[in-house]
Amino acid sequence: MGFRLRPAVLALIILLFFSSLAAAAGQHGNRFRNVIIMVPDGCSPAQVTVARWYKGAPLALDRMYLGGVRTYGANSLITDSAPAATAFATGHKTADKFIGILPDSVTTPGAAPIPEERRYKPVPSVLEGAKLIGKSVGLVATSNIQHATPAAFSAHWPDRNNYNEIGKHQVYQGMDVVLGGGKQYLVPKEKGGARTDGEDLTEVLRAKGYLIVHTREELEKARGNRVWGAFADDAMANEFDRPHLRPEEPALAEMTKKALTILSKNKKGFFLMVEGSKVDWAAHANDPIGVVSEVLAFDEAVKVALDFAKKDGKTLVLAFADHGTGGMSLGSDGVNKSYSTLPFEKVFGPLKKAVLTAEGVEQKLEKDGSEEKIRNIVGEFYGIKDLTAGEIKTLRNASQGPRRALGPMMSARSGIGWTTKGHTGEDVFLYHYGLNRPLGLIENTEIAGMTAKALGFDLSMVESRLFVPAREVFSAPGVIFSLEGAGTGKAVLTVRKGEARADFPLGTNLMYIKSQGKTYEMEGISVLAPHTGKIYLPGESARLLERSIKNIPVGR
Repeated sequence: MGFRLRPAVLALIILLFFSSLAAAAGQHGNRFRNVIIMVPDGCSPAQVTVARWYKGAPLALDRMYLGGVRTYGANSLITDSAPAATAFATGHKTADKFIGILPDSVTTPGAAPIPEERRYKPVPSVLEGAKLIGKSVGLVATSNIQHATPAAFSAHWPDRNNYNEIGKHQVYQGMDVVLGGGKQYLVPKEKGGARTDGEDLTEVLRAKGYLIVHTREELEKARGNRVWGAFADDAMANEFDRPHLRPEEPALAEMTKKALTILSKNKKGFFLMVEGSKVDWAAHANDPIGVVSEVLAFDEAVKVALDFAKKDGKTLVLAFADHGTGGMSLGSDGVNKSYSTLPFEKVFGPLKKAVLTAEGVEQKLEKDGSEEKIRNIVGEFYGIKDLTAGEIKTLRNASQGPRRALGPMMSARSGIGWTTKGHTGEDVFLYHYGLNRPLGLIENTEIAGMTAKALGFDLSMVESRLFVPAREVFSAPGVIFSLEGAGTGKAVLTVRKGEARADFPLGTNLMYIKSQGKTYEMEGISVLAPHTGKIYLPGESARLLERSIKNIPVGR
């Protein structure tokens, strides 16, 4: 019917893709079957140092080889989580707030320039590449799962804050295990959620065979090969706070263990990304208790991954931060004259008295609590029993909530320093297990290539298979394209020639053939690049359409 990918182009794609897979696997000698990437978001070396001292014992991270990662973005020396995660998920530097797509420009010295024809183009992640060659794939995070880092592995959009769009991409990616927060972004407003397109993605998940779980107990009992955990409307609780405020939620280590149990059933192997999301959030609040809470929770998850990898023998584990946050230091202006005699108790005595993080204490405080109530709650749960009248006033009037005020109060009493409430641009540690050699200092983009090589595929070949401009996929004369619903969250691309027609709901892996009343699932999702209006489809969509309309009368 004329819906053809040009034969020469199709043959070249197929030849290059499968030859690249064989070459990649041969170069690595099939040494690895699985890769686990672990990200403590916003975690600089100082955060790890403070957490280790607080624990009073070596961390699981200390059992791994150590290297370094440069973190800068395409247009800034200090990166946001979205371009940082896109770098190590796809191998490409990109612009602020971009998720899984290329930038329009590159200005940072040393970053690879962007050809004009590739601006705003979606690029595949290592998760998508692993899925394409038959491996199981999963995401685990303590933020909402639509947040920047997990999103960069599973979605393609220029705005990291559009959780509705990102959530749809993720549901239609066909991942095997997804565990974290963000339940409200799966459910329409009419049912108490946050989605504005009216689609109930929990119904889509159930139709696809997922078991949806909402509690720690449900996760423990979960069986099957497809599990989606939505444990909180938005982000999950900090680990220190969880037993007191949300005991029904699982710990990061528990989610990691369950994900590995499910994914490892696949004899072809798996890819898993685990994020300790809220190290970053605690550092934004300059809360040393929150930092310790989330670094130690992340480290427990690292222990789970290392134990699995050592037993398995064919698993590569990479742990690294996406960037620094807060400019945390062990030492501050308050100890300038005494740092050379600074005792452990001076720093960690105040920290050890806290039961909850600043975020947890904020949840205990009423918006306009009395002075007595503030003193009692902060004293009991945050360990500060000597609040001044000025500090009470600050807590009562804090425009961004008490958590942003409590952290600095604790820091001043402990000798912990901060330079900012934003991100920082220093190099970060790269911990790794399985390579058995030092790596030195690498670019964050190199992590994607390292992962792809270990799993046995080439990202450039994955791109040529998953993200082909629609006008190149359907290039025969007489083909008509139309787009309806742009900007509504329900955009649909229609491709016609004569009476033959195919509809592609964008952001999904679906293709409807109206003449048959049938729906086909593609091996990747269709993606709109809003800045250019270009639409990208998996190359197989032409073959699916050709096969589906063969010998069927036009207009049936």
